[in-house]
Parts: sequence; structure tokens; C-alpha cells
Amino acid sequence: MTTVRVELLGPLRLAVDGRPVEVPGPKRRAVLALLAAAEGRVVHADGLLDALWPEEPPESGRAALQSHVSRLRGHLGPAGSRLVSTGGGYRLALEEAELDVAQARSLLRQARETTAAAVDHLRAASALWRGPVLAEFADFPPLAATAIAYDQLRRDVIELLVGCSIRSGRLDDVVDLATAMLAEDPLREPAVVLVVRALAATGDAARALAVAREYRSRLADETGLDPSPALGELERAVAAGELVAPVPGNAAPARSARPLFGRDAQLAALERLLGDERLVTIVGPGGVGKTRVALELARRAGGARVLPLAPVTDPSAVPHALAAALDLQVVTGDVLGACAAVLGTTRTLLVVDNCEHLLDTVRDTVERLLGGCPGLTVLATSREPLGVPGETPSRLAPLPLPGPDHASTAQVPSVALFLDRAARSRPGFSPGGEELKLVADVVRRLDGMPLAIELAAGRLAGLALPDLAARLDRALDLLGARTGDARHRTLRATVEWSYDLLPAEEQRLFRHLAVFVDGVDLPTAEAVAADLGLTGDPAAALAHLVDASMVEVSFSDRPRYRMLETLRAFGVDRLAAAGEAAAADDRLLRWAVELITWADATAATDREPDADAALRRELPNLRAAWRLARRRAALDDAVTMVVALHELSVWRDLVEVRGWADELVDDPALVAHPCVAAVLGTAARGAYIRGDHARAERLARDGLARAADAQGRWFCLDALANAALSRGAFAEVIEHKRAAAEHAARPDGGLGVAALAAAYAGDLAQARELHAALVAQGPLPPTVHAFGDYVAGEIENAAGRAEHAEVHYLDAIAGARASGATFVVGIASVGLVTVRAAAGRTADALRGYRGIVEYFAQAGNWTQLWVTLRNLAALLRELGDEEPAVLLDAAADQAPDAPPAARPSRLVSGPAIGRREALEVARAALHRHLEA
Repeated sequence: MTTVRVELLGPLRLAVDGRPVEVPGPKRRAVLALLAAAEGRVVHADGLLDALWPEEPPESGRAALQSHVSRLRGHLGPAGSRLVSTGGGYRLALEEAELDVAQARSLLRQARETTAAAVDHLRAASALWRGPVLAEFADFPPLAATAIAYDQLRRDVIELLVGCSIRSGRLDDVVDLATAMLAEDPLREPAVVLVVRALAATGDAARALAVAREYRSRLADETGLDPSPALGELERAVAAGELVAPVPGNAAPARSARPLFGRDAQLAALERLLGDERLVTIVGPGGVGKTRVALELARRAGGARVLPLAPVTDPSAVPHALAAALDLQVVTGDVLGACAAVLGTTRTLLVVDNCEHLLDTVRDTVERLLGGCPGLTVLATSREPLGVPGETPSRLAPLPLPGPDHASTAQVPSVALFLDRAARSRPGFSPGGEELKLVADVVRRLDGMPLAIELAAGRLAGLALPDLAARLDRALDLLGARTGDARHRTLRATVEWSYDLLPAEEQRLFRHLAVFVDGVDLPTAEAVAADLGLTGDPAAALAHLVDASMVEVSFSDRPRYRMLETLRAFGVDRLAAAGEAAAADDRLLRWAVELITWADATAATDREPDADAALRRELPNLRAAWRLARRRAALDDAVTMVVALHELSVWRDLVEVRGWADELVDDPALVAHPCVAAVLGTAARGAYIRGDHARAERLARDGLARAADAQGRWFCLDALANAALSRGAFAEVIEHKRAAAEHAARPDGGLGVAALAAAYAGDLAQARELHAALVAQGPLPPTVHAFGDYVAGEIENAAGRAEHAEVHYLDAIAGARASGATFVVGIASVGLVTVRAAAGRTADALRGYRGIVEYFAQAGNWTQLWVTLRNLAALLRELGDEEPAVLLDAAADQAPDAPPAARPSRLVSGPAIGRREALEVARAALHRHLEA
């Protein structure tokens, strides 16, 4: 096959079969660049004309464009058929390896999905840039904009490369890379952060701090602004000798962010327990350091997974939170079962942190996991034991306190912790003599509670040590009788004392941020401050809350501000005491509705990946807002959340979010709501996806009878079409989808489903007509565009044009991955494997089946998995491997959740194997054939 190579990350270059090809003329070169930059998508002729002649195309412009395209086909030589005319435009078909920018994106994605090879992937990606990007096309606006986007892509690659290099200790050239990025844009704070982290990682803390100071001065001189609180936190960490580095996913951290004092004996004892017991629970009061100890054990174990439950307030969300911690995209079915299937394959330590507010659910979850995963060990943290049979509680005591003689006081863990935190708050703090005795007195009065000690020591940024001790005394006396437990009373006193020292406006901001269970980003915090009418700079107030240890900041793709759960609970209490709880809850609901409405609207544009990222990032807070809306019977807000999230959740397999519609349809108040039809249609779509087709049709018809507007009719007609598809009633599918299209407020994939129904019915002409109508809806959002590519692949597959179908499937997969549409990735992957198998490309088909089987197994989508296993059985028969084929068919035939087979299978005698055994049979067969 003729190979083509187009390079856009520098001066435009074309090669065919490895030989450079000269493309003369700026306009012809621009056409090539525009077609390549579209990455396989159709570029309409009008768009090319506007790009080539920005002012006004000449009368001969269209003929000139056709001439340029024709000559480009000549330059492509034997690959000229790759440049095709279609749909009023042109498309250049390129494989990922044939376009440097596609390679760069792929390597960046792989780096984000792995740890071991991330640096190598990113170095390979960065090497693809060869100089100024598309500089010759400055007079062609679309290409000038593309060049800017590719420069941003390069920044993303380099920034992640620096971060990954620091985490992995591969520090060659890391300072030069970061410094070069800063030189390109001296006012860009992320570039400053990179340089500071790189210098600190290489041991040059003084220069790192100097770079930060220079940036503060430069920013103030040129813009009058201050840096974000994130930079201040990084400076403090560098000054304390720490390396602040983000940890991807929910894996255990590679190293502790701060020293862990006085826990060596407990850590050793817990490690012994974990070697002998399957469930160990670290118990103790809030603030004693349970989470820190658990994370350190996870780090030492290697490969552990961490499930943080502090942001989870709804018991039903625990399985979904676990799936997120395991990096699973659960499509349908038993979410916890899918998690167990993953955890049951290897020996794993699972840390379940902050269980006390969800004890019943955690107890049931842990019991099921331990029962089904023989290699699993669970380490939990809670204020009380879980109550699971076989559980081994281990109570974590406060830190050891200094004795009355003050001998070796500085080495006592409670004092050492205070001194470490104080040195970060006040660089150079090194007490001796009477001051050290005063420190010993302070930590004794705090009963050695780590959180209380850190909060108290943090106040040395603004207080002298004697003043600190005096104010602490008064706060403890004031709050001494609030609870019965002395240690918890002391901790609460310290928290409230630290809170009382804040300015009034910072107190208000702190308590109103407490309703966000998973923290906020800086823009959200600023919006809350503005809504409260605070007069000062919100960023400065947030930075001070971080300084005062009332809020913590973490760094990943952007700074995130969270509260320890003890502090968040205190903030919620303060809201109630101030009579502001209702106002704060109102604001959380407004924030959720506004975010969801924005995400819904943005998902209909080319910024859909931004909406996808925001939705996934804020899901814990949205979950809390949903539960709040239901508790308060805020029906309008609940309806908005369900309806606006419908399309996003369906394309992204967000089972939990789809389930909200099922909950809402049972609300008697919904009957009188003007959007009742839309909610019923949404719930009908969820029932269809789960396989409950009768309920889907019933809900959709009920909704259609109640529909009073176009939106309600669209939802219900769309759901009716899907229910008809499950029955093979293809004519009904087309009828309902056409009717739904008349009520659609924006481009959607409905006509694509109609095209599929026509293709499956054997009417390829009608299928192509409906697909053309789908494409003609206008500029399509990325997911709908990817779905359209999938539909085109299915049509070509039905027509026996396997090579064309494969191109469309690959385009669909690439586009859907970019937009986060996991559903489209799954169905297009199935189509891709079928054409490769039919074409006799057995090795490719087997590799594809291996990936799809693992994908659907991890997602818990057994409906699709049974279909895949049946198809695999057919391929195994063609290869003469009869025994596993028969076993897989028998398992599918007797599985209650498997769709009916297209043709009868040959059953073996006796009971069929179950899910796990079927998976093992498939995996073994695939391994045997691929490794042969």
C-alpha cells in the first residue's frame, strides 16, 4: 500500500512512499495544509475558497480550487485516490502514522493513560515539532489559527513532559525545556510553575524561588495583577524542601508530600497486619492522621488503588466512585460487579478512605468485594469500625508528647511536626531554650493531634510564639464544654480558633465554599466571592485560607481547592449557625444548573471536549447538588439537571447520571410539570440502554401523549425509535427518527440511527440518503460527527466495501475518543473488528477482539460483551478452534442478559459456563492464537 506523510508541525512537508514531494505555489500548499489539518474530515469547498481568498473569491475561484485539487492528486501519485470529492467538499484520507499532528495527539493521550512510558511518549511527541509551525501561511486566517492551536498542543506536551520527568526522576534537559517554554511567554504562570518545579527537582531551590519572585515583580509591573494562590503554595513547598508534583488518577502517591512524623511503629504494625489479614480498618478521631498513614501504606505497597469517600454523600454513588478510582468507564449493568471483575484478577490493596458517614453502604460493598476477589486486601479509614466479619481494627493514637524534663524535645514527633509546619509558615523559625519549652506546652495542650498541631503552627506566619500560646489558651477555654470527647473537643477548639482569626470576609468565603464536597477551581471560588459581595480580591482571600491551613490546594491540570473533611464539616456547621445554610444551598444548586446548562450548550459545538472535561471533573459536586435538589423537592432544578445532561450522559456511558431520570419519573409532582414529557423520554432512553425495552416503549408513549412542546416530542419520539430498533422494526425506527428530527433544536445523531435501520433492512440507497441528511444538518459537534463516521462505516460494511468501512470506523473511533464519547468508541470498535475478520485479516481481528473484550469487561457492559463473544466464537470456528467456540455460544445462549443469537449455536451438554469462565475461555483462546 502506498504510504503518504504530511507534516504540519513546522514548514509544510509532503512525502509519498518515503520520497519528498515538492508542492509549488502558496495556494496549492495552503489547500494541502487545510485538508491535512482536517484529519480526515470533509472540508467544504466554500470554506476552502474563503481561506484562499479572505477578502472576496474571484469568479474563477472555484475553477482554480478544482485545479489545485487535481494537481494535488498528481503530487500524491499512486496515493491520489486518497484525495476524494464528497458532500460538496474534499477529504484527504490519512492514517494516524501519516500525519505528524495526529501522532503527537496520540502520544500525548498515551502518556496521560500510562505511567511507565509517559516520558518516552512525550519526548517522541515533542520531537515532531521542527520549527515555526506553518509560518508561510500567516495570510491564510484558518491556517494561522491552526498554527496557534498546534503551538498550544506543543505547550501541553512540554508541560506534561516536564511534570512526568520530575515524577520519574528523569531530569535530563528538564530545566532547559521548562525555561524555553517560559521564554516564549514570560507572563504565563503555568510556564513559571514548570520552571520552579524543575529547578527544585534538580536541587536548585534558591534559583527556583528567584524565578518565582521575578515573575511576581514582572506580572505586577506589566499588568498590575498578582499570581494565583497556586504559585504561593509552590513557593512554600520549595522553601520547605518539598517537591510538589501531581499524581495522575487515583493511584497511591509516589511519595508523601510532607514528612510523616512519629508513625514508624504504627506503619510497621499495619504492614504486618496487612500481610495476614484481608480487611484492616484504621480507626480514630477526625484529625488524628488516618488518611496520611493509609496513603503511606498504599505508597509502600505499590500498585494500590485509593477510593476517597469524603466527597461522596449519596450511598448509591459509592460503586460509581469506586469505578472512577479504578479508571473504569462503566457502560451498563452491575457497576460494583464490573469493579469486582477488575479487582479479582490480581493481588491488590484497595484503600477506602473516610468511611464513617457511609458505614452501611461501605460495609456491604467491602463484604461483596472480599467475597468475590480472593486476591484483594482492603485498608479502610473510619472514625469507627465497619462491622464486617473478619475485620481487624487498628486504632491510631495521637502523636507522642514531650516529657516534663524537655530532654530531646525537638525529636519528639508532635514537636517535630510543629517545627516542620512552622518553618514552612515562617522560614528560618528555629526555637531553642524557653521557646522550645513553649512549643512543647502547645503540643501537649493540643493532645498531639496532627491536624490541630498543623493549624496552630500555621498561625506563626502572623503571630509570635507567646501570642500563639496565649490565644490558644483562650480558645480552648471558650470551647471546652462543647463535646464529651476530650481530643475531639481540642481539635474542634483549634479549628474554631483558627477560623476566628480569619477576617470576617474570609470566614464567609470559607463557610460558603464548604457546600462543595469535592472542592472548587479558582473561577468558581471567585464567583462565590462575587455573589457574596466580598470587597477584597477573592484570589488573595483564597490564598490566605491556604496559608491558614483551612483550605488545601492540589495541582493537576489546574489548581483545585479542597477542605479536609473535618474542616468542611465545621464550615457547614458555621453556615447553619450563621443562618446562611439555605442561601449556600441555593447557590450550589444555581452553580450546578448553570454548569450543566453550559455543558449541554457547549457540547453542541466544537468545544465539546471542554464540556466533557468539566462534567467529569465536577461529577462529585453535581452528585451532591442532585441529592440536595431531591431533598428540597426542587423539581425545576432536578428536571433541568436530568434533561440537560441526557445527551452528554448517553454518549459517555454515565450510568449514574442516567439513573437520575428513573428516580425523577417516580416523583408524583412531576405529573404537573411542563417538562414531564422530556423527563419520561429521558427515562425511556435509559430503560432501552439497560435492556428493559418494554418499559422504554411504555414511558415514551406516555410522554408523547403528554408532550406540549417540541422538546418533549423530540425526547419521546427518539426513545420510541430506539425501542423499535430493539424489536427489529426498522420501518418504525425510520418513521420515528424522521419525526423527531422535525422537533430537534440542534444537530443530533437521530437521522444516523434511521440510516442504520435502513442499512440493516437492506435498503442501502435510503441509508445513504438518511446519512447525507445527517451530515447536512450543519456543522456537527465532534461526537455527532464521529457517530456519523460510524454510520457511514456500517453502510459501507453492509455494501461489502470493507476497505471504505474500515476508514470510517477508524475516523469514528478517533473522533469519539477526542470528545469523550465512549459509547461511539465501543460500537465503532465492534464494526472495525468485523470488517477485518471478514477480509481475512485474522491477526488484526484477533487483536481487535482482545481489546474489545477487555473494554466491555471493564465497563461491565455484558449486553455488548455477549454479542462480541458470539462473534469471536464464529471466528474461532473458522480457525478450526471448535471447543472454545461451543463454550462461548453455550454461555451466551443461557445468559439472561444476552441478546438473541442471529443463528442457532451448537450447545454442549450440561450447564453452561458463567460470566467469569466465559471471559477466561475467550482470553485463553485469543492468547493462544495471537502468540502462536
